[in-house]
Amino acid sequence: MRASERAYWALREDIVEWRLPPGTVLGEVEQAERLGVSRTPLREALGRLTAEGLAAPHSGRGVVVTAISLDTAAELFELRTALECQAASLAARRGDPAVFTRLQQEFASAAQLLGDDPARHDYYALVGRLDRAIDEAIDNAYLLQALKNLRVHLVRIRRLAKDNPERLLAAATEHANIAGAIAAGDGQLAAAATAVHLYQSLEHLKTTQPSAERTAS
Repeated sequence: MRASERAYWALREDIVEWRLPPGTVLGEVEQAERLGVSRTPLREALGRLTAEGLAAPHSGRGVVVTAISLDTAAELFELRTALECQAASLAARRGDPAVFTRLQQEFASAAQLLGDDPARHDYYALVGRLDRAIDEAIDNAYLLQALKNLRVHLVRIRRLAKDNPERLLAAATEHANIAGAIAAGDGQLAAAATAVHLYQSLEHLKTTQPSAERTAS
């Protein structure tokens, strides 16, 4: 792996996982030393992160990790609704019903899954498998790329929301409904179920953030 590629993925993961939280200045000298690369490949990595919106120019000294706010989340959810509803509709027309029937059954058993895994790793892995199944079913490279770019920011936003057992169980039911509609080949229902899930997710996020602390920085 090229040095610039290695630096890019290391920084990207640190930003997404909040090891480099919003507002962190990514100075070239400090980050190059930390990652064990020279400043030229580091600049290439920072340029890619800036193009993706994960970082922004910072006067005089490198770039800074971009802030995440409820206003930002609302804008991303507007895009997310358009992309994911279309993806669910296409998956219903093009996907393998058996794959989504199995996922529907797994989400129906999410109460036990959540109870056995306080860290939620298995639950979020299941959500990831639903995303990947939809990605494979849509057979549209351009839509898939747009979804991948969006999800980078959505992972960051998830950290703003506090885990709530009742909300997670409701979300599992919503995911089951999406998978079930896709399995049934009903594109309209799949899109509608996706829209309901995204609306409820954004409303939950809003309730976890005091209005006076709208920006994470």
